[in-house]
Amino acid sequence: MSSPLPPYAQALGIALDHDEDGVPILYFDYSDRVAGRPGFLHGGAMSGLMEMAAIAALRHELDRRGESMKLKPVNVQVEFMRGGTQQRTFAMGTVTRAGRRVALVNAEAWQDDRSKPIALAQMKLLLSPDE
Repeated sequence: MSSPLPPYAQALGIALDHDEDGVPILYFDYSDRVAGRPGFLHGGAMSGLMEMAAIAALRHELDRRGESMKLKPVNVQVEFMRGGTQQRTFAMGTVTRAGRRVALVNAEAWQDDRSKPIALAQMKLLLSPDE
């Protein structure tokens, strides 16, 4: 990843687990910081993890292309598939389009079985050149 995680990600305990072909896989461990109803993750924490994974994937793509851009999220849609439980949670973003002005990125979060996501997200971001 080209830059350290922002303070929000650090506050949730988000860290880099590994990468797949350069695309970062992020995670956080269950703690009071991400707890929702008893025994389950808070939806906002899951959303935050997926947002950070989506941005990390987009940063990777832009770095690969040698482009430095400011990112401005425009729209985020989250679907909660099942409750996240008291265990490590992973997330990965996939860039579906990165044009000159707009990027579309999907993200998924999972726990013990990657084929059974606990949440999915789609983000649209405006891109503008860094000055």
